[in-house]
Amino acid sequence: MRAVSDYRRLFVPGGCYFFTVVCYRRRNNFATEANVNLLREAFRRVKARHPFEIQAMVVMPDHLHCLWRLPEGDADFSTRWRDIKNWVSRRIETPANHRGKKAVCQRRFWEHAIRDDDDWARHVDYIHYNPVKHGYATAAADWPFSSFRKAVQEGWYDPDWGRAEPEEVKGLSWE
Repeated sequence: MRAVSDYRRLFVPGGCYFFTVVCYRRRNNFATEANVNLLREAFRRVKARHPFEIQAMVVMPDHLHCLWRLPEGDADFSTRWRDIKNWVSRRIETPANHRGKKAVCQRRFWEHAIRDDDDWARHVDYIHYNPVKHGYATAAADWPFSSFRKAVQEGWYDPDWGRAEPEEVKGLSWE
């Protein structure tokens, strides 16, 4: 018997959301710069049709985290994710899933509606510290597939931030 989930997504028009998207079977589908560039192109194309603002993002070999702000009156993040995942799945070389379709990412994604400025800051820190947490970098600035450098330019961080685990994200795991 299939388990039934009582999970319900929270749709907030014009809302700000944190997302986690995991690669199918945790494969390292984003381990190459070429595949990350295909993902970037998918985001550009979908943003052109369905605008949204990426406020922070990190792409890891087997998952990604990002924080979006949707336009006023718009709460449809699901269409955006469907389109991004479809576009990139048609272009990245990966084996087919049990349904015979190429699967780059798992079918579902995890989202969290950001509640306030502290919640926003904690999630942005989590995003930028993620490569260090997973052992891919010794500091946030060392990971190439992250919005961290842009955040430094905006004055959100010191360039040396993230060499040690920030107190605000200790023990958090939103994988």
